[in-house]
Amino acid sequence: MQLITNWFSPFARKVGLALDYKGIAYEAIDGLENANHALLWRLNSRGEVPALIDGKVVVSNSSHILAYLEDAYPERSILPRDAATRAQARALERLFDTRVDPILVNCSLWKWSKRDDNVPEGLREAGQRDLDSALAETETLLASKGAFSFGDTPGLADFALWPHLAAIKPLGFRLDASRFERTAALLACMKATTLFSDDAQRTRSFLKTMTTDTHEMTKIAWRGDRIEWLLARGYHDWLLHEIRSDRVIWPMS
Repeated sequence: MQLITNWFSPFARKVGLALDYKGIAYEAIDGLENANHALLWRLNSRGEVPALIDGKVVVSNSSHILAYLEDAYPERSILPRDAATRAQARALERLFDTRVDPILVNCSLWKWSKRDDNVPEGLREAGQRDLDSALAETETLLASKGAFSFGDTPGLADFALWPHLAAIKPLGFRLDASRFERTAALLACMKATTLFSDDAQRTRSFLKTMTTDTHEMTKIAWRGDRIEWLLARGYHDWLLHEIRSDRVIWPMS
């Protein structure tokens, strides 16, 4: 099995966590490394990580990969047993994939990419407001019992939440434990668990090796949810300037 990944991508990390939890051996290939672009585009016409190769089976999109893994390798299930709780777990996954990810990525470009401009006025403040709104929704979806999202063992929701929750403070945002008590407790539990701490170390190690020689760090890959959040918050002119400055990579290129 091969995972076409990038250990800075929360979506690829989500899949890596599921594979590690299930005890499935795999070879990790950095699909965003310049030398591997051709392979990635052959496997995924959008040029996005992750992609999974399992023999003759190729699966793209992190949610689809996790569904495939649960069907093909049901041992150590990553989904709750009952249908209603499974729906909650998938709702949390979607919440972080589509609402939290755009906030954290859009507002952090100046921390990890090569930029010669300043953060647009009000961007981070808008991000914190919307992040708080998403965290309030998270509190209502999380189970009231158990160390993890839906019990005493980690699963799909935890794998989706972890990369984002772990990035909140390093990226300059706040997770108010007095307002979001259950979410803060979940994050603390994850940090104390080897599965998640190993993932964090893997990402830290990767970031130390990422350079302009190995990866594109000037042009930003944009997709629907991230664009939608910018436009909804009124940053049309900024995005248009990015396009005109040739700092944009489109998934449909």
